[in-house]
Amino acid sequence: MAGNYLIVHKRILPDYLEQVIEARELLASHEAATVTEAVAKAGISRNTYYKYKDYIFRLNEESPGRKASISLILQDEPGSLGRVLSALTECNASIITISQSAPVADKAAVLLTISTKDMRKTVDVLITQLKKIPQVSSVHLNSME
Repeated sequence: MAGNYLIVHKRILPDYLEQVIEARELLASHEAATVTEAVAKAGISRNTYYKYKDYIFRLNEESPGRKASISLILQDEPGSLGRVLSALTECNASIITISQSAPVADKAAVLLTISTKDMRKTVDVLITQLKKIPQVSSVHLNSME
């Protein structure tokens, strides 16, 4: 994962990246009810928000741990979710929440929120391992905090 990220001072970045974070925080704090309202308050376009919302985060040094939200599409086969859970255990990821939809067309959506605080591997490595599971059709890192 470290290979995919840089730490840079926000002074050299365009202002709209900070505004993307502001819009996301407005939504999270319920100060804005919709994306349209949040981007208007933050002073950016919806296009800018959607283009960068999953790729720009604040570095929160005060937080003792980090969380990641991961979406998966699993084939509806016995043991599919178990294999995903085994991969999480192997990385020492702690599950905070897990939600699985009812299968439709032999596929089920799974949303995981995990604590990465004590992980022995990076989130990038975990995502790669999840993609190698034959019953996993897709994996997407939604967010990290």
